[in-house]
Amino acid sequence: MRHQRKTVKLQRDAAHRKSMLSNQVCSLIEHRRIKTTLAKAKATKPIAEKMVTLGKRGSIHARRQAAAFLKQKGIVKKLFEEVAPASEGRQGGYCRITKLGPRFSDSAPMAYLEWVDFAIESDEDIAAEPAAAAEEASDK
Repeated sequence: MRHQRKTVKLQRDAAHRKSMLSNQVCSLIEHRRIKTTLAKAKATKPIAEKMVTLGKRGSIHARRQAAAFLKQKGIVKKLFEEVAPASEGRQGGYCRITKLGPRFSDSAPMAYLEWVDFAIESDEDIAAEPAAAAEEASDK
C-alpha cells in the first residue's frame, strides 16, 4: 500500500523530476496555458498553486522562495506582478486541468493546464481583432 507516499515519481529520479516540474511551472507562468500529459499536469498543479500563494504573500522571503524553485528571474517577476494579483480574490484553486484526447503517437492521455483567472486569447480572437479595427476605421 502507498500510505504517506504522495509524490508522483513520473519515472524520473528526484533531480530530474524537480527540474521538470520547475520548467513546467515556468512555462505555465509564461504562456498561461500548457499542453502536457495528464500525469504531468496533475503533478504540476499543486506546485503552481503554491507559487501563486507565494506571489500573493508578496514578501521578500516569499519572492526568494519562489526564485529558489523557479530559477528564472523574469518568470518570478511575472508571477509576482501579473499572475498573483489576478488571483487576489480567490482562496485557492488557481489552476484548471482540462482533459484532451489521447496523443496520436503513443495514446498518452493529454491535458491543458491553465490559470483560472487569466483569459486566454484564442486564435479566433487574435484573428478577429484586425478585422474589427478595419471595420471601425471604415465607419469613420
